[in-house]
Amino acid sequence: MDLATIIGLILGMGLMIFGIVTGDDGFAALSNFIDAPSALITFGGSLGSVLVSTKMSDFFNGLKGIVIAIKQTKRDQTEIIKKIIELSNVARKEGLLALEDAAGELDDDFMKKGILLIVDGTEPDLVRAILETELTCIEERHKKVITFWEIMSAMGPAWGMIGTLIGLINMLKHMDDVSSVGPNMSVALVTTMYGSMLANWIALPVANKLKVNNSEEITTKEVIIEGLLSIQAGENPRVIEEKLKSFLAPDERNRYVEGENAGGEEA
Repeated sequence: MDLATIIGLILGMGLMIFGIVTGDDGFAALSNFIDAPSALITFGGSLGSVLVSTKMSDFFNGLKGIVIAIKQTKRDQTEIIKKIIELSNVARKEGLLALEDAAGELDDDFMKKGILLIVDGTEPDLVRAILETELTCIEERHKKVITFWEIMSAMGPAWGMIGTLIGLINMLKHMDDVSSVGPNMSVALVTTMYGSMLANWIALPVANKLKVNNSEEITTKEVIIEGLLSIQAGENPRVIEEKLKSFLAPDERNRYVEGENAGGEEA
């Protein structure tokens, strides 16, 4: 589980509840913010608009985006670099064909595919083209899920306003009963609040987290492409390592160097 996402969602809900219960009515005030028709209009209407905007398959894949945002995905670029350097040493000592056995032990399908292309004697330009095409397709699939949540964030406030207008119209039709104006106005405004919550508490944060995950995955796969092509070109493992370290942020680079030094001392 991604703690940042979980903590953020809990913190957002906690602060909203805090704001509600700090009034004179305390926790009893929570009932003022629960209205089934308002929730149905806002959430149902938003989902309906997203469904109109996408294909059915993309709609259901998009719903899974919140699970992806919450799920912790391990993408340690330093470990990827270490693995590539290990493979480069194997290729340097035993030849490229020896990488086939190493590929069978890999969990990363993208790296495994690249290694097998190299072992099969595929031209470097074609290896790059195949892997970059797959990279583009991965990014396009990610963008569809991100777009789902971006549309949801736009539709939430819009449907909240629609629900509010429905409530206000019904309220104005019964203005002869002045005592009902306050309660009806309250219910109408709850719909607007639901729309804002859907957009700013769930949809936009999920879309942004998916963008972060996408960026990390694409960068990791770019590291793999550059590393494998360098192995195929027969470059020195030390040169490959320095090339791939350029993908790392300064703090990650320092941590990588410290890890290498620690490993050298233990050896």
